[in-house]
Amino acid sequence: MSVTVHIAGLPLERVVFSPSPLAELGTALHTLAEPGHHPGVHGWATATNASLKQDLADRLCEADFLWRTTFSDILLGFAGLRDASAQPGGTLSQDLDLLDRLDDESYVMAALEFTCGALYGTDAVRSPLADPALRERALDLAAARGPQQQRFTQRLLDDPPAVRSWIRRLFEDCDRAFFADTWNRVRPQLTADAREKTELLRRRGLAATLAAVSPALSTDEAGSVIDADKLASARTTAVDPAVGPGVTFVPSIHQWPHLLVLHRHGWRPVVHYPVAAPELPGPLSVDQFKLRMEALAHPMRMRLCRNLARAPYSTSELADQYALSSPEVSRHLAVLKKAGLITARRRGRYVQYQLDLKVVGRLGSDFLETVLR
Repeated sequence: MSVTVHIAGLPLERVVFSPSPLAELGTALHTLAEPGHHPGVHGWATATNASLKQDLADRLCEADFLWRTTFSDILLGFAGLRDASAQPGGTLSQDLDLLDRLDDESYVMAALEFTCGALYGTDAVRSPLADPALRERALDLAAARGPQQQRFTQRLLDDPPAVRSWIRRLFEDCDRAFFADTWNRVRPQLTADAREKTELLRRRGLAATLAAVSPALSTDEAGSVIDADKLASARTTAVDPAVGPGVTFVPSIHQWPHLLVLHRHGWRPVVHYPVAAPELPGPLSVDQFKLRMEALAHPMRMRLCRNLARAPYSTSELADQYALSSPEVSRHLAVLKKAGLITARRRGRYVQYQLDLKVVGRLGSDFLETVLR
């Protein structure tokens, strides 16, 4: 399985390496929401969370589905503009200005990505703002994640401009509270990495540059595709004339172990990659390791782990996403739970399951990096 970006005929100057303040804020917020994904910056996450004022912390919880469950495409909003010259801004304010240029339908569909996974990457033009059935589905899936997310989704569907303004103010408040200092600290390293990769691309070509970005990235002999080895299958193109040619590589300090490929139809592709990787704990006992590896031998359970590593899911949500019956999903979850790999928590009439990242971390960095990629 892989995500493939078609680049046949794309000039190398349209392969751009550039940091993005908004994307880095998104990964920082994800780290604060899911510190278990990022053990190397646990100290920063603990100190930053402790310093947040209660009002800001509450608002972040209200909108955390934008960066906790999935990394919302609005955090890479420049890629959705029908302007081939649009690239990340030099400041958070500039990135937010680019995001403001998206129309309401593009913004809402990107923000509610978790409700339209079956349509992601396709040329379907349906929008929950215009399609009653898709609107109802969005609200149903939001309800499965709790009343707070249901209320937020309802507000976004009812009044997109007001919620867009609310989200912009939230990001600006994050900048004042902690991100301005964080960005000043990480920007030199991100800028240096982008400059280094750009020079490597010029001197040694695409294949060597992709290898330097991540061992999960490769290209064919003709240089006609970029292939990202992930537990997902998707295709997109960087040479759509309606969108404008180009693919952007965005480096991140807080991103490890995630390697994200934006492949939304009608948006230019983006590869969002980490520039550093911390060490993880050592191995398990042989008996426990054997039990857990046997539980992961089934390919569907590996794919379920990809979801459960990012956020809690109910049986019905997983069944809907993979076109399986609920009993079949339940059998796979039972095997994972018996091996001690997942936890279960009841929320109202739903039971939500999530991968135990502390346990998974003991399987080794290769497995953790694969499911979180």
